[in-house]
Amino acid sequence: MDDEQKQQQEDWLNSRKNRLPSFTEVLSRRTRPPVDLFMFYLFLQREGAEDILDFWLDVQQHENLCRAYFKDVRKSGRTIKDDWPQYWDYARRRGSIYGTVVGLQPGAAKRSTASTGDVLDQEKRAGASDEKGSRGRSTSPQPRAPGIEKEPNTSTSPPTAEYDPPRSTTPFSLSGRTPTLFNMRRASRAPTIIPRSAAISRMDLIASAERIFYRYLCPANTVNSPENHEIYLPPALRVHSFTLSSQHEPKNQNELNLLAQIPDMFHAQKEYCFRAMEQDAFPRFLRAKAFGNLTPLSALVRLVAGLIVLWIGLAVGFALIFLNVLPKSKRFFLFIPFMIALLFLVSHQYELDPVLVFLGQSESTPFRTLTIREPYVKKLLLGRAIWVTTLVAICSTVLTLIFWAVPGHRL
Repeated sequence: MDDEQKQQQEDWLNSRKNRLPSFTEVLSRRTRPPVDLFMFYLFLQREGAEDILDFWLDVQQHENLCRAYFKDVRKSGRTIKDDWPQYWDYARRRGSIYGTVVGLQPGAAKRSTASTGDVLDQEKRAGASDEKGSRGRSTSPQPRAPGIEKEPNTSTSPPTAEYDPPRSTTPFSLSGRTPTLFNMRRASRAPTIIPRSAAISRMDLIASAERIFYRYLCPANTVNSPENHEIYLPPALRVHSFTLSSQHEPKNQNELNLLAQIPDMFHAQKEYCFRAMEQDAFPRFLRAKAFGNLTPLSALVRLVAGLIVLWIGLAVGFALIFLNVLPKSKRFFLFIPFMIALLFLVSHQYELDPVLVFLGQSESTPFRTLTIREPYVKKLLLGRAIWVTTLVAICSTVLTLIFWAVPGHRL
């Protein structure tokens, strides 16, 4: 069986050499820079939408906490049916993503449309050998982002409650999306850390769900807290209230029934956020990081610098012509400013700096780089860097020859 798993792992690694990673692979920390979870977080941060990823990660941690609770119950020799009859009845009637953990028939368990619970756990085990080379962070404890105050659960705010209906199809297509160039805000709230020094209780599950509700789902106009970062959800998925409290145990039947829903409470919202990121933000992230290596601000700086250097080169070139400076071979030195200017301008156009690519670097934040480790992305960027370098060399040569060929005429 070990040989078979090793063979499957080798086949998977070989397949990765000829394709871009999937969103599930990024979330499960099986990819390497510049297309890892850390870089995806920074990409969302520039768009002011990192709370959507934070919500997904916090719910993933909540589900892992619930899964750990069920495993603790089974290890103690009890059954879920005896320990938590309300949840058992709810799971049998409505289905649950923990069906295999609590002992329900496989057909009774709701299956995630993406990468939840068991799927991510399996992928993390299969990709354990890749973890050392990846700068992304685990989906359970959240990604750490160096240079950002909030580490495991980094966040600020995507589209929030101020965007009321009518809504767009995804949170990322709202008209009020934060501009991408200068929005590098630091996270304002503390990370979600759940201690595991003792067996998990149902009050821990309530506290986890309560934290998620008041951070992401509670309308911003009903709570005045810096930790509130309401995310966009369609009306059918919004949670308008949370009547349980982590300060006291549920007592009446209504509270016990609501407690039974806690493990699966945010699963539908989590899947919606997954699909929103997968269909909207993730393709743009791949275009930005698999086909380019510059941040928008860095590309803008190159545009300004390229225009200035081009103006200097043209001014010197016309001065050599109209002053009839001899010998004409001095005009060949115009190749230097023309090459620098065109390198900056083409780098801005393609959001790709060939010099950085040849050095194996990609920008994470403006003017800060990290090493490109993803094999297929490295191959893509190298091919585009060769094309950009060739284009710059040809255009610089043509422009220099034109200025050399023009007859001099002293004014």
